Amino acid sequence: MAKNKTKIPAYHQLLIPTLKAIIKLGGSGKIEEINEEVYRTANIDEDVLQVTHDENGLQSEIDYRLAWSRTYLKKYGLLDNSTRGVWSLSNSDIDISILNSDEIVQTVREQGRVQNKLPKQIRQPQLNEHLDSDDSSWKEELLNTILNITPDAFERLAQRLLRESGFTQVEVTGKIGDGGIDGKGIVKISGFLSFHIIFQCKRYKGSVSPSQIRDFRGAMQGRADKGLFITTGTFTREAIKEATRDGAPPIDLIDGELLCEKLKEFSLGTETELIERVKIKKEWFAKI
Repeated sequence: MAKNKTKIPAYHQLLIPTLKAIIKLGGSGKIEEINEEVYRTANIDEDVLQVTHDENGLQSEIDYRLAWSRTYLKKYGLLDNSTRGVWSLSNSDIDISILNSDEIVQTVREQGRVQNKLPKQIRQPQLNEHLDSDDSSWKEELLNTILNITPDAFERLAQRLLRESGFTQVEVTGKIGDGGIDGKGIVKISGFLSFHIIFQCKRYKGSVSPSQIRDFRGAMQGRADKGLFITTGTFTREAIKEATRDGAPPIDLIDGELLCEKLKEFSLGTETELIERVKIKKEWFAKI
């Protein structure tokens, strides 16, 4: 694993590939779309993509470095990002050929040094305070908490989450010899169309492989319209491709990060605190 880590491009080597990826996507894209395009254009091997940033396994090392790349590009003024997680070019006429990665890094770091010399009360947020504008520490804590509950409790958590999401007749049916089927339910679309769903829960830190997706599909054959695979870990790229393979029953995937977002959305085991910040408008007082 450590050997593979040395093969991962450094964040400054990913600056230009990130810009090229966003341009290819039409000038904007979600993080997953941008990262996938970088993987493809930079020819990053599958074994390298599976190297995790830390033991929690919530984020891969390459995605962690790509997050830093986006942050540097934003600080340099080349990218903007919305609250919905969409990153876009700040200028559609950007000319990549005149950009230099070392210059971008040096300029952003110099901004940080200038900020450090200012009085603490008027400093702007530092670079390391807003990596990708996303604090993943709560997700790591949440996943660690889930990893410490019993398998039965995790199945009940999945059941509750599906009910909150609009599923009906959700049952936990997991038992030995059932091919990994942990439960079933029904989801209705617009109150007219209904689909029978079978789900499987895998509570671990590793990555789900394509063979596990195939095994799950074999178990659900003839028993449901769709499958749902829920894990606290991640899915390999090949597993994602297998889940959406043409001609095969479709399987939707929920990885650890999406699981955390959904638990937060429905306030299941989480609580969001809003912190009030008062901004002083000095120009207003100057006009008195």
